[in-house]
Amino acid sequence: APVAQQAQAELAPGASAEEIAAHVVKVNVFAGMERLLVYSEPIREKVKNGEVQLHGAVYDITTGKVEFLGQHPRLPLILGMQ
Repeated sequence: APVAQQAQAELAPGASAEEIAAHVVKVNVFAGMERLLVYSEPIREKVKNGEVQLHGAVYDITTGKVEFLGQHPRLPLILGMQ
């Protein structure tokens, strides 16, 4: 899967399967955010105009904790694509 390949490429060589899996989750969140911004004109325009902020987060089902990831690290680039 492209997301898994990207996650593995972003980690240091020799990363454990657990480290790769945890990073895949975050990469997948950002990929979903990017799809929303690219394919939803209403969302993209509201983000571009500052009316809405799109933030990613990961929910840990075992602990009930949420890790907020913030806005997409390439947000200006994504918004400039349109």
